[in-house]
Amino acid sequence: MQEITATELKKRMDTGEDIQLIDVRQPDEYAFAKIEGAKLIPLGEIMPRMNELDDSKELILQCKAGGRSAQAIEFLTRAGYQGKMSNLKGGITAWSNDVDPKIPKY
Repeated sequence: MQEITATELKKRMDTGEDIQLIDVRQPDEYAFAKIEGAKLIPLGEIMPRMNELDDSKELILQCKAGGRSAQAIEFLTRAGYQGKMSNLKGGITAWSNDVDPKIPKY
């Protein structure tokens, strides 16, 4: 499974790269702490909402620490999703540690 670090993601976002950032956590987690520009699609909804994903753009999935987003990549792969996917290593916790300490941890 392809992974990306928080600092690599930040660099790519800063250069305006056309990526899709999908947050697979629950709505209450997303409301508490989120990466600006991330779209919320909870893990349990990823399959029925697959049509919202653009396989012409790289899909970067994130959660709290990387486990649920890895599951989402497995689900999408098994369902035949053809786009490039990467897992945000360490999730929003890594983002808070390495990129934006203002993001609260939980």
